Amino acid sequence: MGIISLWRNCGCALACGLALLAPAAAADLTISVAPRWRGAEIAVPSGALANDTGQTVRLTRVALLVSEVVLQRADGGAVRLDGQFGFLDLGGGRDEIVLRGVPAGDYAGVEFRLGVPAAANLGDPGRWPADHALNPVVNGLHWSWQGGYVFAALEGHYRAGAGAPESSERGFSFHLATEARLMAVGFRADWKIAGDTTVSLALDLARVLAAQRLAADDGSESTHSGEGDTLAPRLATALERAWFWLGVSGSRERERAGGADSPLAPARGHGGPLAFTVPPGFPQPALPADNLPTAAGVALGEALFFDPRLSGNGTQSCAACHAPAQAFSDAVALSRGAEGHAGKRNAMPLFNLAWSPSFAWDGSQPRIRDQALAAWTNPIEMNAEPARVVAALARDPVLAEKIAAAFGSADVTAERVTLALEQFLLMQVAAASRFDRSLRGEVELSAEEQRGFELFMLEHDPVRGRRGADCFHCHGGALFSDYGFKNNGLDLVSVDAGRGEVTRQAGDAGKFKTPSLRNVALTAPYMHDGRFATLEEVVAHYDHGVQRAVALDPNLAKHPAAGLGLTAEDQRALVAFLRTLTDVR
Repeated sequence: MGIISLWRNCGCALACGLALLAPAAAADLTISVAPRWRGAEIAVPSGALANDTGQTVRLTRVALLVSEVVLQRADGGAVRLDGQFGFLDLGGGRDEIVLRGVPAGDYAGVEFRLGVPAAANLGDPGRWPADHALNPVVNGLHWSWQGGYVFAALEGHYRAGAGAPESSERGFSFHLATEARLMAVGFRADWKIAGDTTVSLALDLARVLAAQRLAADDGSESTHSGEGDTLAPRLATALERAWFWLGVSGSRERERAGGADSPLAPARGHGGPLAFTVPPGFPQPALPADNLPTAAGVALGEALFFDPRLSGNGTQSCAACHAPAQAFSDAVALSRGAEGHAGKRNAMPLFNLAWSPSFAWDGSQPRIRDQALAAWTNPIEMNAEPARVVAALARDPVLAEKIAAAFGSADVTAERVTLALEQFLLMQVAAASRFDRSLRGEVELSAEEQRGFELFMLEHDPVRGRRGADCFHCHGGALFSDYGFKNNGLDLVSVDAGRGEVTRQAGDAGKFKTPSLRNVALTAPYMHDGRFATLEEVVAHYDHGVQRAVALDPNLAKHPAAGLGLTAEDQRALVAFLRTLTDVR
């Protein structure tokens, strides 16, 4: 079926949709999207793809927001699904969106927008629930203090041709946004909903990128949809026309989340969950439903966090490598474990974990409790056998009382230890910096600090007259992290496989989790291996020290090979701004 532009007003659309939304006939409609190149299936990240200009392209990110879905009925009416939004990340395991409450019947078409309407685009992103498509932690597409969402992000690498050396590879980064870039996609097709239904679509990215010649000297390797940018509308039009109808399939079983009586839910002591206050401007977090913090649980977790008995030889607590005075980090490049062995990575700070979707530099641990267990049992960290530690803890009557208060009985188990640690760490929130106070109008940043903030939020695009530091791509928003995994050009070939150690994918070698920049002045030294001792060294790296590794993040790879070329004054301004992110108690 062909693609069409269908964004016409149907006078009866809203009324028809409301009349047909009978609860008994409601079904789920899944829209599934498969990336393709010239009709052939591809994965994202992709291999080398030939475009029409003699260049080769590798895609690393295809992310889209979907809204305003309209189903055209066979009888001429329409069903509008306004208020339902979708997020697609074709390289991140989100290749479908699910729409609820769709009435059964015969249909003749489907339409949707790429992007979101003004009310949602310019509204407070903190109002969306933890798992919502418009929650910035979910989609990584909100432009933080600049306001609004990126509607479509296409990123990757390119080189002159198949025989060009890897060292010549550069990055491209296309971000389509603003009301002028709302895109419309629609199909005419006869289909039926009689239960849960899946509509399968293909997105042929060759239609968007194959004719695009990429070059560093003419602005063709990036766009941020700024005023007067002629590339953004061309790409938006091409993206509208790159979709194809594949077909419809019937209902299927869906996984349902466990309820309150799930076997994962631990026994509770007295008192309900603590109130978790979301700071102004922060997105909603996804707190673990089976381990919501309670006063007793947090108190137990705090006691265990500072208890050296958790280590195998009884000499080292969690706080030994995660000191509260240093934003729960330490001051050494590679911490030493209970037996004196040096670790292979820097100890990450432990705050705002409630918003993090995974843990450790490589994202190997899905929950805080898993990370706690990993550190607890790692032979070069705490080197403990949980059964022996639990047996020792069980002989402590004071600890037994804390366990009973938190979990309803005095039984000490390894699971309860990690759950208590998780509750304590979930409550460590960093949101009280001088920068936060400046946003509320309580204090003013100095001229130098304000200049640093401007540089932080400005992309580096010399062709269009922008010479910023481009920090916000990875560190934007109230959390100052997108929690993604990036190669930031520390080495041409990374000794530490990083994320690649988890995924076993060659393209993930040397990628590490984006750390938050909150409290960054307290968490030196920096990077996964602690190689930079000062913030000045970090800024210098991003200005002129980035190594052009094969997997270098596209938002760095699109910068000139010689670097950003920031003045010494601007580099000092960046450091001054970063120091405003320290919590003031």
